[in-house]
Amino acid sequence: MSTLPKVRLDRSRHAAPQVLEKLRDAILSLELEPGTVLARQELAEHFGVSQTPVREALLRLSEEGLVDVFPQHATLVSRIDLAAARQAHFLRRSIELEIVHQLAEDAPPGLVEDLEAQIARQAALAAAQQYGDFVEADRRFHQLMYEAAGVAGLWDMVARMSGHVDRLRRLHLPTAGKTEAILRDHRAIAQAIKRGDAPGAQKALRKHLSGTLSAVAEICARYPDYIEAEEAQPA
Repeated sequence: MSTLPKVRLDRSRHAAPQVLEKLRDAILSLELEPGTVLARQELAEHFGVSQTPVREALLRLSEEGLVDVFPQHATLVSRIDLAAARQAHFLRRSIELEIVHQLAEDAPPGLVEDLEAQIARQAALAAAQQYGDFVEADRRFHQLMYEAAGVAGLWDMVARMSGHVDRLRRLHLPTAGKTEAILRDHRAIAQAIKRGDAPGAQKALRKHLSGTLSAVAEICARYPDYIEAEEAQPA
């Protein structure tokens, strides 16, 4: 198993949700690469817990499609499923197009300032090439919009379903010009909301969310061992 960063669990909280969170983060950041073997005993020792919370966490990750469990054999970090990534992208785009339209028509006080502050933070992280923190700031930018639209629970649902497309984005992020493109798109979305331009906000969002999937062929060529090939469609 790839080396996990050292962690200290909060003993005042249940262990299983924390183990789940740490493992999910490690998978999405590619610290645990596709194909990595996840041994329950080794994970239990790493987190300083029994195997029960580890088993619960791996079950949840299996439900999210982030690990493959082979009974009596092994549990592996799953390869990136392009079909699942496309479905998650479709869902997120459909929801967020409605969100930005709503916010452009009726943005709550302080939203644009919060979005602009998050963009400034992303710019600083991009300059420092702190890609992990940049990804977190990217997620927070979108989460702010879900919260402002009064549908914060949908963010949690989308996040649970987006593991495959999130990993594609993580692979794509170091590509030259990618962080700059994300920042331009975020600025365009925020400015459209600020001026009350619902069609403009939707156009900017559509462009923003299309970036990674439009580069799938390039990503697959660079990381063939990470990607589960799509099945050919019947003629």
